[in-house]
Order: sequence, then structure tokens, then C-alpha cells
Amino acid sequence: MSGDMNAVEQLHLALQQSFSPDASLRDPAEESIKHLKFVPGSTQMLMHIIGEQQVQKEVRQAAAIQLKNLVRECWIERTSYFDGLAIPNDDSESPKPPLLSQEDKDVVKTKMVDCLLNEPEKSVRDLMAETLHCIAVHDFPDKWPQLIPYLLEAISKSNDPSQALRVHNALLALRKVCKRYEYKSREARGPLNEIVISSFPLLLPLAQRLSGPCEHSLEAAMMLKQILKIFWSSTQFFLPTGNNTDGTVSTTPSPALANPSAMEPWFEVLKSVLVKPLPEASTGLEPANQPTSKEEREAWPWWKVKKWAAQIMTRLFSRYGSPEYAESEVKDFAKYFSQNVASSFLGPVCETLNLRPSGQFCTDRVVHLCLNFVDLAVELAATYKLLKPHMDFLLYKVCFPAMCLSAKDIEEFENDPHEFVRRQNCPLADFYDPRMSGGCTTIKLVNSAVKWRGQDTMQPLLAFLTEILQRYNSTETGRNHIEKDCALLTFGSISDSLLKKKKFATELEGMMVTSVFPDFNSPVGFLRCRACWMIQHFSTMQWSDDGTHLQGLIQMVLQRLSDPALPVQIEASKALRYLIEVDGAEITLLPVLPQILSEYFRIMNEIGNDEVVAALQVIIDKFGEHIEPHAIALVTQLSTAFKNYIDAGEEDDDAAMAAAQCLECINTVLKGTCERPELYKGMEAELVPLILKVLGSDGEYLEYIEFALDTLTFLTYFPLQISPQLWEAFSLMFVAFDGYAFDYIMLMVPPLNNFIFKDPQCFLNSVANLPDGQMRYLEMIFVIVQRTLCEDRSSESEQRKALTLYMSVLHNCTGQVDHVLTAINDVALAKLGQQANAAKSNTRHVIFQVIGSCMYYNPELEIKELENRAVTQQVFAQWLNEIDTMDDWLSQKLSVLGLLSVIRLPASSLPQHLANMIPNIITSTVNLATKMKADAENGQAEDGAGHIEAEDDDDDQEWEGFDEDQDVVDCNDEAYMSVLSKLSAGGVGGDMAQFLVGGDWDDLDDEDDFHSPIDNIDELHFVNDILKEAYAREPEIYQQVQAALPPVVVASCQQLFNAADASRS
Repeated sequence: MSGDMNAVEQLHLALQQSFSPDASLRDPAEESIKHLKFVPGSTQMLMHIIGEQQVQKEVRQAAAIQLKNLVRECWIERTSYFDGLAIPNDDSESPKPPLLSQEDKDVVKTKMVDCLLNEPEKSVRDLMAETLHCIAVHDFPDKWPQLIPYLLEAISKSNDPSQALRVHNALLALRKVCKRYEYKSREARGPLNEIVISSFPLLLPLAQRLSGPCEHSLEAAMMLKQILKIFWSSTQFFLPTGNNTDGTVSTTPSPALANPSAMEPWFEVLKSVLVKPLPEASTGLEPANQPTSKEEREAWPWWKVKKWAAQIMTRLFSRYGSPEYAESEVKDFAKYFSQNVASSFLGPVCETLNLRPSGQFCTDRVVHLCLNFVDLAVELAATYKLLKPHMDFLLYKVCFPAMCLSAKDIEEFENDPHEFVRRQNCPLADFYDPRMSGGCTTIKLVNSAVKWRGQDTMQPLLAFLTEILQRYNSTETGRNHIEKDCALLTFGSISDSLLKKKKFATELEGMMVTSVFPDFNSPVGFLRCRACWMIQHFSTMQWSDDGTHLQGLIQMVLQRLSDPALPVQIEASKALRYLIEVDGAEITLLPVLPQILSEYFRIMNEIGNDEVVAALQVIIDKFGEHIEPHAIALVTQLSTAFKNYIDAGEEDDDAAMAAAQCLECINTVLKGTCERPELYKGMEAELVPLILKVLGSDGEYLEYIEFALDTLTFLTYFPLQISPQLWEAFSLMFVAFDGYAFDYIMLMVPPLNNFIFKDPQCFLNSVANLPDGQMRYLEMIFVIVQRTLCEDRSSESEQRKALTLYMSVLHNCTGQVDHVLTAINDVALAKLGQQANAAKSNTRHVIFQVIGSCMYYNPELEIKELENRAVTQQVFAQWLNEIDTMDDWLSQKLSVLGLLSVIRLPASSLPQHLANMIPNIITSTVNLATKMKADAENGQAEDGAGHIEAEDDDDDQEWEGFDEDQDVVDCNDEAYMSVLSKLSAGGVGGDMAQFLVGGDWDDLDDEDDFHSPIDNIDELHFVNDILKEAYAREPEIYQQVQAALPPVVVASCQQLFNAADASRS
């Protein structure tokens, strides 16, 4: 088929016409391309077009895109799994695309590598490399063993200048294969270890040559960049090891990497790269033709190489700079690194940081990475000793200038305030701009210097900053506003350290009064903005006067809410969030609360900013009791703001975050007014459409579903009745769960339980029209529980949460759902069988809650279900065996109600093996009820106990931190590295992805959000009534039972009877 040139020409024409502005040509072309996957040999035709260099670049790009899509869709069968059945992902109404034949696959793998190696066009080359990665995921190494040898053969010809393109592209392909294993656990990195062993002896000499003083070409930089990226993918989480003969990962270090002498040449490469001079183009020196614009410089290959070198250095330091935190198998390497390598890296890093102070260019990203390295070096004694003489240079010549506002910042502040605010709040800005506030690299380094080495840095830094402020205040003309702004930024950034020391109190108060208060009325907008920012960092400062300073400060912040500059308004709104917590602030703020709320909504209408909405949330929470008159108006405004923000589109991340914050703020209003649930009715007109919109948009608003479900929980829990409009959310939750929101089961269960609890009859009688037909609400509940328990991706805590839905049905629908007991037992007992020997008992206890609910609902039917499965004795024996380990109230209560429900039946009607267990059942439930009574009494006593005052922080130590001979010991670092070590040893599941995402938080069950009619059942009364009724019904049998009970249990029974009688009287 590949030789059919007519078909190739037709495909070429279709790809070309897909760009046509003429719809009559474009639409048929797009339609034919869409069905390309059904055309035999289409991959080979696409390869032919991609490989023809004379073909128009855009057509080749389109062919490369289609090839990548075909490989992704048709290389292997794509399936999802539910209930053990493979279900195709594709729409059942459309034909299923055929898989590529083995012949097509072999041709693609062979021709594509050759095509990639010869491709000069970057866009096409990158698409081909991504296609290679897709294939490697499925076929490498088992079905594609020749790939790496072929790539290495191409790389081995690096001495031939004519082969430069093929060498670079082979390195690119090798990086794509290595990247597949970058985040794998140690046990799954066998193929990567083999790649390292076979390729690094070839890559190291090449890297040494390319990083040498005689290599200046862009081709050399591009190849070197790929080599460093391969090194990064191979080492950033684990130092590669060797493999055993059977292919499993060996614990023996690989000779290619994991010993210090083998790593040293790589360290020299990194240092050579970082110190390589990159002269301006005007000098005519090599490497020549450095671009002049900042954007082009940052994309220039030689700066990219420096970025990767600095990134690898910093990563190695963070992993191996502290031997005490290193995994046991690399401790020796970590000792070598901390004693020898880290110090040797410090020179090139500081030399790079000196570029800007000496008037030379350096990219923001490289500065950021080098500052990160120095931040780590401050903590290690060996490197700090070398840094100490240069700390003034680093703090005042590197960090301080980097923190200053640039001319572009000021221009943006004045002419594009929305963009200025967006950049100030962008969480990724720190990776590209080391000056941006927030997690700023420079601020972090200054903080580390003060926190860890305060005895050397604090006093000189304070003197430096104070001198700037004094110089500004003593000058009337020609003031350096930018310098003052940066001094205040630095003061605010180290506020935690300053506020800990009582001796600074007077100086700080003086600084605020003389250098910050006047700036609230400064003609310089960014100084007004900085004044509001300073309040956020010094709001907890104790004022020595009669409260005048605080009242004046609050008034100044309130005035800035209506400042002409938007960034000032934003910072003022955030500042008020902190001032509101200060003692005495409420007196000033409460009378103007309506005006404050109006200002916040005006700002929110101007720009979507989640911190502004968060500040409003704090105000609402603080003035909860005074919010009620404004509650409906608040919810209306917040709902309107939410709608405006989501209409801003997916591209506006700030608006998206602000929209989520609006929903959270609405929930704060609902929380503050929950004691007046009648107010909720006035809010439903706004909130119900909002909830239905989020739940009913087929995942379009998935990022808001968490908050919408919280809102739904409030509206279904506190009002006495649920409106018909709100009931529409029930079926929408099911559709969302079934389609795209499976992971939100934990948040769906509480409102589902509330629906059942508030109106069981409506729940039982309701039917929804779904895309696949009608379904009863009761059936939806059972589908949700069954799917949650059957899905492998469900955590144990999610499965336990889902099981509470069974309990809601049983507790609220008494006598009306006999027919579902079989289904409940099928699921619950199957899960119990899986959990029989589990180390943690949490899930078993919830299953016993379900069985206890069944017993309480109808003991006769439940015992019949157990007998039909021949598991009665086994279930009750395990239940009784675990009853003493049940610490949560719900498991205890349902064990009492469920087990004692056996005695509600005549003893003669019970299976003999169960009747024989009656003395044990009574003993266990009486002991458990006694324990519950004691726990309740102890809990009341503890509620009345006073607090133990926390001790004041020790202020005797003059400076924070460690001596220069000490490594910094940080408890947060210890905790992090401990988890990382467990990960490496397989103790956290052995998978990097699991560590990054988080494991199963197995102990986070919350029984407080489960409510049902059994809340009103007093277990003491239940024990009293059931035992007395049984004795009255069958006195002879229960006299024998009593005789078989231990005396202490009989005595406990009498005590419980007396307590029950006393509580009733």
C-alpha cells in the first residue's frame, strides 16, 4: 500500500486542503482525515509524506499530527474496566477503529526512527519524537529491542560533523525513552538502568567535548542540552543501579553512575557548562550571535544548557546534600557529595550570580536555580563556611536588586494593573521571575539566611534596610521610591523572625509609624500598595499606645479600598483580612460593615482574585452573628460574581480560582446562618440554579463541584424540608458520579444521606429520566455503592463512605425495603470476606455497622439471609471478636442495636448455633453499653475542663539559627525525607506517582456527618427494654442465660437498668 502513489497524493491533497479558507474544500478534507484510521496502510502513507522534505512544512506537520493520533488510538486496544468486564471507551454508535497490523507497526517503527533522525524542522521533529515515545510506552523493550542499539550507533558518529543532525535527533529520541521511566519506582526502572549502562560510556565523552572551551556552535549546545536532559531523567529520583541476570533490579550500584569516582566527570561537565562565558553579540567573541531581546536569549540553546546544568546541580544538592536524610544505599555517596561536590559547585553558581551585578546578562530561570542552590548551601556547614564571607554580596548585590521593582513592573502597575495583579499572584511566576513575591526565590534565600544563620546576617541586614528608610525620610527631593519599596518588602518578608523577638517591638512600631503610615497617602501608587502589604505581615504587632495607632491604621486601610489604583485596592482588601483578627478592630469595623461589603463586591466585579474573595470570607466568618441581615444579599452578590467569573472562560486562571473562592465564601455564609435555616429559603433562588449548573454540565465545571456539593450539603441538612427544585440535584449527582465525578464520592454521600433522611417517601417514590432510560432513586443508591466497592481505584475510605448509604436506606425506610436486604448482604459480605484478615479493621467495622443496621431493620430477614449463605456463625463470631476494638461511636451503637436484635426474636426460632451464642451476645453488648456510658460521662467532664496555657516562646536566645560549624536540622525536612526514604524502600507503595498524588488516607473517616433516626435511640434504654422484654417473653430460657453469665456482667446489667430508669424519670 505504501507504493500506491495515487493514494499518497490524495492524502497529501486532503492534508493541504484542510488549511483552506474555503469551507467547500476544507470540510470534505477534514472529514476524510477523520476517517483515516479506517484506511489500511494509512500510517505508511503518512510516513511517506512526512519524510519528503520538499513537501510544504504545514502539510508535513499535519501528517505528523495525524500519525501521532493514529498511534495513540490504534496501537493497542483501549479499554476501561468495570465489574471485571472490558468495555470499549469509544461511542457504541460509531465503528470501532481497527488496530494497526503487525506489518504496519514494524514499518512505522523502522521508518519513523530513520525519518526522525534526518528531520531538520523542529516542529515536525518534536511530533515524531512524541510518537516514538507513545510507541515505546507499549513496545519497549520487549517488542522493540533494537531501538536503543540503533540510536547509540547514530550517536557514536558524533565526531563526523556531517552527522550532527542525526546525532542530535538520536539524543532527542533517547531522552524520550528515558523519560518514560523518570517517575517509576526503583523496582520498575530496570530498562532505564540498562540504558544507562549501555549509553553513558558513550554520552560522557561526548558531553565532555561539547562542554569544552573549543565548542561554540548551536548544534553543540543543542546536543549537550539533550545529554543533560537524559542525565536528569536518569538521576533525579534515584541513582541508577545494575540489573540481575534475570532482569530484576540489583541493589549493587551501577559502575556507570552510582559511585563518586564515576560521577566526578559528570560533575565537571556541569561546572564547565555553568562557567562557560556567553559574550554579547557586539563583542564578536564565541559563542557568537547571542540574541539581544530577553525572550530570544531565554530560548537560546546555550542559556538552555546552563539552565539544565543549574537544575541538575540543585537537584543533586537537595537529594544528597544532607547525608543523614539520604537512603541507606546512597549514604556513602551522599557523604562524598556533601563533603566534596557541593562545595565545588558553589564557585560556578556564585560566578553565575555575579553576572548581573557586573553588568552582564543572565536569564531569570538560571538566576532562580542558582539562588535555590545557595539557599540549600546556607544549611550545610561545609558550604556555608565558604558562603559566609560573601553573604553581604549575595544579600545586597544579588538578592536586593533582584527584589526591586523593574521599570516594566512600574509601567505595568500604572498602565495595565490587571496584568500586574495577575503576575503578582501567579503561582508559577517564581520559576521564571526570581523577583515575584509569594514563593519568591530571593525572599526565600533572605529568610533562610536570617532563620538559619541569624547570628551572622540579621544585624547587618537590619542596619542596611534601616539606613535606606532613614535616607528616604530625610530627603525631600530625588527620593528613591523603588529602593524604599524593596526595603519594606524585605522587612515584611522576615517579619516572622522579627516578631518573635520582643526586643524589636519598639523599633518595629517606630518603623511602621514613620515609614509605613505616611505611605498610605503617598502620591506613589506602588508605595501605597506596599503599605497595605506591610500590614498583612505585621498585623499581630503589639501597639504601645491607647489604641489610636490601630484605629488610624484601620481607617487608612479602609480608605485604600477605594484607591484609584487597582493593585492598591487588592492589597487593602487582603490587609483587612488580617486586621480584623486584632483585638479592638471590631469596634471600628462593625459600624461600617455594609460599606466594607460593598467595596469588596465592587473590587470583585473589577477583577477575579481568589485572595480578595478569601479575605471577604474571613470577614463574613468573623462577623457571623452580624451577617444575618446581609446574608441573602451576600449570597446574591457572590452567586452573580461566580457566574461572571466562569463566563470569563477557561483561559482566565485568576477568574477560575476566584470563582471557586466565591463558592467557598457562600458556604461560609451558610455556615454562619445555619442556626437560622429559614434564611436558606431566601437564598435557594440563587443557589439551587448554581448547584444544578455545576452538577449538570457534563464535567465542564468539574473544578467547582467540590464546593457545590458542600453547598448542597448545607441546603439539605439544616432546613426542615427539601424543596422540589433541590431534589433535581439527586439524579444529577448520580449522572456526575457515573460519568466524570467518581472521585467525589466522599462529598456526594453526605447530601445523598440528607435527601434520604429528610424525606424517605419522596426518595422511595422518585424516578428520574436518564439518558439510558428511567431509574429509581433507590436503584441509583445501590449502583453508587456497588460501583464504588467494585472499582479498583476506590480507596478503602471511599468504600466505607459509600456503605453508609446502605445504612441510610435501612434506618430511614423502616419496613419498606425488605427486598433490598439480599443485595446489601451480597455486597457487604463479599467485602467482609476480602477484609477478613486485613491489618486495619476500619472497613470491617463499617461492614458490621451495615450488618447491624440490617439486624435492627429486620432481624428475622437478616438471619435468613445469613443462613442462606451458611455464614451466620462465622459472621457473629468475628463480630463479637472485634467488638472490643471498636472505638468509634457509630460502630459501638450499631453493634449494640444489631447484636441485641437477635434477642427480639423467640429463642426457639433461632438457629441453634446462634441461640448458643446468646450469653456471649449479652456479655459483649452489656460491656459495650457500659463503656459507652462511661465514655459519654468522661467526655462531658473533659468538655468542662480548662485549657492549659501554651508557654511563651523562649526569647533568651539572641539570634536564631545554627553556628557555622553546624548543619541546619529542620524538622520539616526530616519528615519529608523520611517519607521519601520509605518511598524508595517501597514503604509507601513503591511508586513515585502514588507519593506525589498521595496515598489512601485510611484513618480519615468522619462519622459526624452521618445522621439517621437511630440518633434518637438511647442505647441504655434499648438494652434495658430488649433484655426485660426477652425475660418476660421467655422467662425459663433467660433464667438459664442469666445463670450462664459472669457475675460481673449480671451486676453491670443491673447498673444499666438503674441508669435507664433514672434517666427516664
